[in-house]
Amino acid sequence: MILLDSDIMIDFLRKYSPAISWLSSLGEEEIALPGYVAMELMQGCRNKLELQEIRKFIANVEVIWPTPETCDQALETFAGYNLSHNLGLIDALIGQTSIAFGLPLHTFNVKHYAVIPGLITIQPYKR
Repeated sequence: MILLDSDIMIDFLRKYSPAISWLSSLGEEEIALPGYVAMELMQGCRNKLELQEIRKFIANVEVIWPTPETCDQALETFAGYNLSHNLGLIDALIGQTSIAFGLPLHTFNVKHYAVIPGLITIQPYKR
């Protein structure tokens, strides 16, 4: 299973050719989105057509949500790194969800996630 962050999805939706090529190369590999990424994508929609496109994509991938225990871990991570490293609330939740599912997070926002202990990030194509 390939876990995607919102920046990868934005590249794909903007028809950025490296993102399209990479996603196409995955073949039958299952794609997953943290639920908060799905919500971020919807939040970024400017009109109903964009929202429809996002919802269509989301319907074809697995949306994963953190457990209460994962949320507790995210809270601890956020408390530990928000002030010192400007870790965002949603980034803490996404990072801990990735760890809980044992999946690397495919993202270019490596700097955002660098402070989360145990999180593995992958930059899947050249930008």
